[in-house]
Amino acid sequence: MILYLHFGDPQPDATYHQLLGMIGEFTPVAQALPPDAALADVSGSTRYFDRDAAGLAALIRMRAAAVHGLDMTVGIGPNPLLAQLAAHRGTPGAVRTVPDDPAAITRFLAGLPAAALPGVGPATARTLASYGLHTADQIAATPLLTLQRILGTATGRTLRERAAGIDPARVVAGAPPRTFSAEHRFVRDELDTARQRAALTHLTERVGARLRAERQACRSLTLIVQCADRSTTTRSRTLPEPTAHSPQLRTAAHALHWSLGLQRARVRSLTLRAGELGDAASASRQLTFGPDDDKTRRIEAAADRARARFGPGAVRPASTAGLR
Repeated sequence: MILYLHFGDPQPDATYHQLLGMIGEFTPVAQALPPDAALADVSGSTRYFDRDAAGLAALIRMRAAAVHGLDMTVGIGPNPLLAQLAAHRGTPGAVRTVPDDPAAITRFLAGLPAAALPGVGPATARTLASYGLHTADQIAATPLLTLQRILGTATGRTLRERAAGIDPARVVAGAPPRTFSAEHRFVRDELDTARQRAALTHLTERVGARLRAERQACRSLTLIVQCADRSTTTRSRTLPEPTAHSPQLRTAAHALHWSLGLQRARVRSLTLRAGELGDAASASRQLTFGPDDDKTRRIEAAADRARARFGPGAVRPASTAGLR
């Protein structure tokens, strides 16, 4: 059986590594899903500890509460998809199990909102709803060719499999890749997309400044959006070239935000994570034929020097005034 362990809020790197180490005491097959979750295959651990998967999950939850003060949510299922869905279906802070039984899986997925399936954001959910497809069981009962006409060949096939509880993925053991992340929590659940974008601009400035300070460049960006109902949506994008340049990061981050279709969503927090880090000196850079890019980079370097001397808030875009 597979455990999907959700830590609640995104965790600092040090705490996240400690949590992974704690999970590793129960099974060597643990996969990092930074910054707020992990997968663990406990199929080989139940006999050793003389406990079933739910018993091991309860032990891990108790250890996380005692050491880190976390009220962890654990989903248990025969594959990573069902374990993740179990963790997110219901109130936080519990252990929920989907038995390895076709009838039980069908009952679990019946009535599950389409938006709860991984990869279904608000825009995709609206598209499916326009065809009368609101729940996982409705999607699973739809002919494959119909879904492929609506969503495309690969997306339609993948979504239909997920709606039926099929997930060929396996838990891959390994340490989390090195990442830089920054989070912004709104004082009140934010509906205004302009304010959301301003907060996202601020996050790109923070991530970019840290990358440049440590002479790193990132190859991918991930945006994690938590809404008022505690649901979380994640989108990732591979960048055209490794970069630590804030304008390029901002363009990619805003594109991720736009792709989520959050026009009517009340957003509680935004987390931006830079991944696939590498040495900035060895990163390739597309040549340009105008002076604007070099001028922007010189201004950015001067702003970095000012931040290093007077603090991180010394220089910032005007649209981010008042944000922390």
